[in-house]
Amino acid sequence: MIVPETRQLVFNTIRYVGKSLLLLLAYDVAVVLAYKHGYLRWPALEQIPLSLFGSAVGVLLAFRNTSSYARWWEARMLWGSIVNNSRSWARQVTTVMRGSEGLGPAQRRMVYYQIAWVHALRQHLRKFDPLADLAGILPAEEIEELRPEKNVPVAIQQRQSTMLRDALDRGWIDAMQWRAMDETLNDLVDAQGGAERIKNTPMPRQYDFLPQLVAHLYCVLLPLAMVSSLGWFTPLGSSLVGFIFLSMDKIGRDLEDPFDNTIHDIPLTSITRTIEINLRQSLGETNLPPATTPVNGILW
Repeated sequence: MIVPETRQLVFNTIRYVGKSLLLLLAYDVAVVLAYKHGYLRWPALEQIPLSLFGSAVGVLLAFRNTSSYARWWEARMLWGSIVNNSRSWARQVTTVMRGSEGLGPAQRRMVYYQIAWVHALRQHLRKFDPLADLAGILPAEEIEELRPEKNVPVAIQQRQSTMLRDALDRGWIDAMQWRAMDETLNDLVDAQGGAERIKNTPMPRQYDFLPQLVAHLYCVLLPLAMVSSLGWFTPLGSSLVGFIFLSMDKIGRDLEDPFDNTIHDIPLTSITRTIEINLRQSLGETNLPPATTPVNGILW
């Protein structure tokens, strides 16, 4: 996720569509030169319904961008739910459960399972090795046991549920407490399912292809309709308007997949690190990993 930096705002904004904008500027100059040398003297050029076409393109891009942002925001809401329910799980484990023999290690293991779950889910959504960041969180033998699993986060939560049932059998919690804690696990599963739905259901290709096509077509027609009235100022006017449409098109495509491990995604690394810090503190630990900070204006 890009962290706002006022000092680089203008530079980053131009660089965002720099290549396309440079090509558009070169094309605009070529159109002006062709017009000045008499190659573009068709009266029909001035009759291009540019404002009507531009309005239609703007509506189409706005519709696609709204859909893309809805996916991005839903992904952020789902991970907000994961943050809250992870904290609730640690609170329930450390305050609700009561017993003597073996309780302390069991509580620590249940909380660490949740830490492992969020890291594994992050990697799972990014299509990376879900076990890569679990060293030091789970024992090496458990990591190897999880290696054959097709969905490692689900396998980890299965172990959490088994430990919760064992806590009920040992008398550390009663049936009502078990139900409340199991509901927390259910909410975490629901959030994982929602995130996987977003990841595994891409935007329809028509939503991606058509807005991109019409936006570029509009940029091609723009200097042709403007050159007779603006002359040498055509590249300035055409590039400025074209920059807006090209930026809108790229924004929509960048937000389509919020778990693609790009600079425009939900900052899953930062979120999962925050969860890990919070949960370790709930166990009374003081040797905590550092919080994730932005690198060159990017929070991962």
